[in-house]
Amino acid sequence: MSAAQKLYEGKAKILYTTEDPQILLTHFKDDATAFNAQKRGSIVGKGEINCAISSHLFQMLEAQGIPTHYLDRPSPNEMRVKNVKIVPLEVVVRNIAAGSLCQQTGLPLGKVLPQPLVEFYYKNDALGDPLLTRDRLLLMELATPAQVDQLQTMAQQINRILTDFFAQCGITLVDFKLEFGLDAQQTLLLADEISPDTCRLWNQADSDPDRRVMDKDRFRRDLGDVEGAYRQVLERVLAQPIQS
Repeated sequence: MSAAQKLYEGKAKILYTTEDPQILLTHFKDDATAFNAQKRGSIVGKGEINCAISSHLFQMLEAQGIPTHYLDRPSPNEMRVKNVKIVPLEVVVRNIAAGSLCQQTGLPLGKVLPQPLVEFYYKNDALGDPLLTRDRLLLMELATPAQVDQLQTMAQQINRILTDFFAQCGITLVDFKLEFGLDAQQTLLLADEISPDTCRLWNQADSDPDRRVMDKDRFRRDLGDVEGAYRQVLERVLAQPIQS
């Protein structure tokens, strides 16, 4: 058996090779970053919490017919995944106005959108992960027209499933980021993670704009008790059985 080699280290995870070239090992870190890594810190237990939440949600989505890169969770903060070539796009789905959507459009925080908004951002830290139009995306050859259509469709499907799931947890899914990859057969698979790091989540039992926050905005905005909020999301997510 060959020793695992570090393949890539990002802000929140480290990818390692395994003895099978088609399988990678993802290690979830406790490191926290915001504002394109201009703000850095650490959240105690975050790696284990996010790994557990992502594993549960990936399995739930698989049961609902969404293909993902998830295989299993061999340890508390490690996930085995299929080796995919990541599409260099962040696919953001918005149900309620928050964050950059408010900053760039003047829409009030908390405005419920008439229909979910799907946006594409270029995964490029040096350029600040800019928002792309469909025409720019195609001009840059980041995906084919058919893949863009499929990404849009899958994002909408995932949004419907996650919105219903989180509602059962007493949580409002405000917006979230998805990443996708292509496997050896060129099939698009949901990849990366789904966690309080990548989703805006509001506690439905609290209307206070600060207290209701259950995601990385607690770190971004120095609201405190980040770990407590993450653990509350974990407890609520794991309380929901996976149903096909």
